[in-house]
Amino acid sequence: MMLTDILTFVGLMALLGTLAKITLTLLTRRRGSAALGDAQLKEITDRLARLEQIAEATAVEVERIGEGQRFTTKLLGDRTARP
Repeated sequence: MMLTDILTFVGLMALLGTLAKITLTLLTRRRGSAALGDAQLKEITDRLARLEQIAEATAVEVERIGEGQRFTTKLLGDRTARP
């Protein structure tokens, strides 16, 4: 009972500390981000475009893996169903 209370307290303090750090980081970056230049915006746009392409390619590959797995499952199911 006491150990549970201590671990809960420590976990909550870690969570609050993390949230405070994230908040401070976001506030600090907002002040500095107002001065973004065209080159930085172009770089960010390019990186986001590449990230989008990677996400789309990953989705296609995951779909292919799923199709292969369904096909294999169907073959194995048909093989065991026959006497």
